[in-house]
Amino acid sequence: MTTRRKVLKLGAGLAVLATLGLPGAHAADAIKVAAIYTVPVEQQWVSRIHKALKAAEGRGEITYVFSESVGNADYERVMRQYAEQGVQLIVGEAFAVEAAARKVAKDYPQTAFLLGSSGKPQAPNFSVFDNYIQEPSYLTGMIAGGMTKSNVIGLVGGFPIPEVNRLMQAFMAGAREVNPQVKFKVSFIGSWFDPPKAKEAALAQIDQGADVLYAERFGVSDAAKERGKLAIGNVIDTQEQYPKTVVASALWFMEPTIARALYQIELGRFKAEDYGQYSMMKYLGSDLAPLGTFADKVPAELQEKVRIKRAAIFDGGFVVPVIDTEPKSTP
Repeated sequence: MTTRRKVLKLGAGLAVLATLGLPGAHAADAIKVAAIYTVPVEQQWVSRIHKALKAAEGRGEITYVFSESVGNADYERVMRQYAEQGVQLIVGEAFAVEAAARKVAKDYPQTAFLLGSSGKPQAPNFSVFDNYIQEPSYLTGMIAGGMTKSNVIGLVGGFPIPEVNRLMQAFMAGAREVNPQVKFKVSFIGSWFDPPKAKEAALAQIDQGADVLYAERFGVSDAAKERGKLAIGNVIDTQEQYPKTVVASALWFMEPTIARALYQIELGRFKAEDYGQYSMMKYLGSDLAPLGTFADKVPAELQEKVRIKRAAIFDGGFVVPVIDTEPKSTP
């Protein structure tokens, strides 16, 4: 089976490849891929990258090794080790190690680098990506705005960086569209993976009247469950673990981004490029999770508003603004 056909077996299927505009390809040996993560692979954001790479490995497209919970001080060393081993593609997140990561890429111009970054691509081989899932975040905000009874919604995030800010801002805008009276409580815990701290922040917001919580971090849904409140998921769908708590989630799919990178390597034309767009809904890089256990609990009128808005996003009739500034609590 050609690599082209293997790529067609991605979860997004034919539609993804059609939007990517990929030409035909010839069979090739498995591409050597290594990933470097600063947090455990269970963490939401990293889990999406890991899942896409494991799927590609399962189809025989790549060989895949990874290092998790790598400290910032060790990131450059690990990158160099993988590059020295002849890895063809290094994937990871460079947000806290931008300078070091870009330095390594310059030293290994024959290696392809695809890293989560707030910065721009760096020629010739340092490509960047991001989880531009502000579109489904807007839709979940609409649901939250329509489900709150107290008109107070809490948001708990890791750090106020653009990657988090834009999702929160979109969520808040969606909530305001259906409920202009809604108010927000916003907190950042200063960590990418500290569920107890996130839970504590969420409990404080509940004490301030929040009855719907935006769970940008693990731990928030635990607080909502404990107090009988509702939660909105981010990046992954955790409704199975919280069937009476998580109403909806904005999902991120890394498969289109990985498919694009692998194909470019296969053709020998990988170059510095911004892959951010492949996280957007029109490329099937993100979407709204099914309502599942809340299908009969979310009012039909609200569901219809969300359905219409989702369709408008797909056909280009509505564009969710990308606002990277730090969101603030309602005065």
